[in-house]
Amino acid sequence: MRYTILLFALTVVISGVHTRVAAQGRGAPAAPPTPRTSATFDLTGNWVSVVTEDWRWRMVTPPKGDYASVPMTREARTVADMWDISKDGSCMAYGAAGLLRNPTRLRISWESDTSLKLETDAGVQTRRMVFDRMAQSGPRSLQGFSVAEWEPIGGRGAQGGPLKVTTTNMTGGWVRKNGVPYSENAVLTEHYDRFTGPGGEDWVNVTTIVDDPKYFTTPFVTSTHFKKEPDGSKWNPAPCRNVS
Repeated sequence: MRYTILLFALTVVISGVHTRVAAQGRGAPAAPPTPRTSATFDLTGNWVSVVTEDWRWRMVTPPKGDYASVPMTREARTVADMWDISKDGSCMAYGAAGLLRNPTRLRISWESDTSLKLETDAGVQTRRMVFDRMAQSGPRSLQGFSVAEWEPIGGRGAQGGPLKVTTTNMTGGWVRKNGVPYSENAVLTEHYDRFTGPGGEDWVNVTTIVDDPKYFTTPFVTSTHFKKEPDGSKWNPAPCRNVS
């Protein structure tokens, strides 16, 4: 009987020690991943436009009436025909739906674990990409309200896709510097994808889709490239003009 009691007591002690050790090994629960820690790739840093297509519409202000390749409605043409060269440099050309088609440098940083900040030196614009579908937008603005998400690849719950950004709540602007318009009800969808370019350099491709039934007969789709720079030494802010 004495040996039975002793064995039972020893078992209880060993069990308690094992439980405490296991608990200590587990430690505090791991923090849930944030959009920053679960990022598919690093988008931060300094980037510069690489203009290898549409040069005549991007590097210079195209002449009035040059609307080639834009699926414009009749109403859009009427609006664009009111543009003249005195409006060149207007901030209307630097709204979210047209901003990245300008030759520019980008500066991208995490403002918090759930928000990316994108700045341009052309037009001196700032846009925030919020990883929160429930976030509330403020008043309409040139850069609108952007909701971001890392897109999965290979099925539900998988990782590895591009960054998708959907922007609404814009005030309207131009997709080209010669006054080709998009309305305040346009929806801008962007897909950011990083890849290795010539010479092993880091590049980003941005596929831009502007859906605006008022001014476009079909969604207006463009593809824009940026190359990473080593630092911000070439950052050269050039403000836009408040003319419409």
